[in-house]
Amino acid sequence: MTVPAHKKTALVVHPDLNVLSKYQALLAAEQFTTIVARDLPTALMAITQHYFDVAIVSSQLGEPGDGWPLAGVIHLVFPKSYVGVLVPGADLLTLQTAINSGVQEVYEGDRAPEAVVSSVLGSLKAGEGKGKARAGVQ
Repeated sequence: MTVPAHKKTALVVHPDLNVLSKYQALLAAEQFTTIVARDLPTALMAITQHYFDVAIVSSQLGEPGDGWPLAGVIHLVFPKSYVGVLVPGADLLTLQTAINSGVQEVYEGDRAPEAVVSSVLGSLKAGEGKGKARAGVQ
């Protein structure tokens, strides 16, 4: 009997349905099963039902900054997973929050989903067999 290969799973949390659709299509093209959520309760429910290899979370869901605690929870529940956060603007406080939340990468909110997914995949490939990357802004 053979053991089935692990299916890569991603969580994308963003309030804009068009953005979610773009990320879902891009990640599906890379063989990820993608779960999407538009708000905090739906994302928390998804965390209880799936294992995520990758999470891309908007820092602004219902209110400014409410995506950061979610990123922290994802990091605690899935410590080996890649967590990236989309922010409206990066500054020193953003980087400090990213580090405190266990986030590997911070992406400018206006960055194209294609560029974010490409960066995530590059970080995953570079991180194979190595420790986790430090928080940075892209």
